[in-house]
Amino acid sequence: MTTPPPAPQAVLAPLTESAVFLSIVVPPGGEETVRGLLPDLAGLTRSVGFRVPDEALTCVAGIGSDLWDRLFDGPRPAELHPFREVTGERHTAPSTPGDLFLHVRALRMHPCFELARLVTDRLGGAARVVDEVQGFRYFDNRDLLGFVDGTENPTGRGAAAAVLIGDEDPDFAGGTYVMVQKYLHDLAAWNALTVEQRELAVGRRQLDDVELDDETKPADSHVALTTIEDPDGTEREILRDNMPFGSLERGEFGTYFVGYAATPEVPERMLTRMVVGDPPGSSDRILEVSRAVTGGLFFVPSQDLLDDPPPAPATSTPARAAATAVPAPTAPAETPGSGSLGIGSLR
Repeated sequence: MTTPPPAPQAVLAPLTESAVFLSIVVPPGGEETVRGLLPDLAGLTRSVGFRVPDEALTCVAGIGSDLWDRLFDGPRPAELHPFREVTGERHTAPSTPGDLFLHVRALRMHPCFELARLVTDRLGGAARVVDEVQGFRYFDNRDLLGFVDGTENPTGRGAAAAVLIGDEDPDFAGGTYVMVQKYLHDLAAWNALTVEQRELAVGRRQLDDVELDDETKPADSHVALTTIEDPDGTEREILRDNMPFGSLERGEFGTYFVGYAATPEVPERMLTRMVVGDPPGSSDRILEVSRAVTGGLFFVPSQDLLDDPPPAPATSTPARAAATAVPAPTAPAETPGSGSLGIGSLR
């Protein structure tokens, strides 16, 4: 009898109207509490979701590189490493603290809030939330810059192929990687631009969401720089679940970027092209009005692995991932091709 492949977490679930994004730091000593929580996440989700069956409530959990080594013994995901800060001539994508990432989503906010509350109650003093964002779906699936977000997300088998790990890392098949960033927008500066200037910055027409042709689309537009192609012309994709957020009190308006991929190499290449430019110095026009203030990379285990985690390490050891924390690349390896919006805010 053929063994079925490991079931993934709900990373391929349809986009929803509401979400809560939690970045959590786990100080030394909190590991056992987290180990006890992870297998119970599915049950906590059911306990809330059963009461609101039409809300499509899901929770995806990602684990950072350092925390992975503190939680589990044995093999580790092949490409798991800390988020690599990217610095260009004019812009920076910073790396910020985060050991555990939770992506809670539903049609409305109240189930997201309730599940997030239950999870943080379970963690108690063993961990602390260092960043919380409550996202919402905006008019016509647009971001706060006025452009449709998510147009080129892969679907069906294409989404699974782009997102889920397979035979290339068999111990972690059914898992994925997620890169997250919080972008703040200068809406006053953006709204001062003409519609044509905005469209050239993005690489799409604002009204009907049609991509500009190659002759019109600038090489430093968001679309051009975030299209990743292999030497054979194959376009590399990621699955985005970006969401707008805002605070009238703080005057903050932005997009929370969430990118799932079977290898972190793809969103990392996109980000490098955005920040550094291709050629270097021709950074993404969107970054003139959109600034990254957080950055994290996490491994999202399969649901099977989350339900039955690997054993705890015998003793505390320094993170085995330290050797992978190399400096970010200073220049991308490929040239822009035609394609669709990729990272940060506007696909």
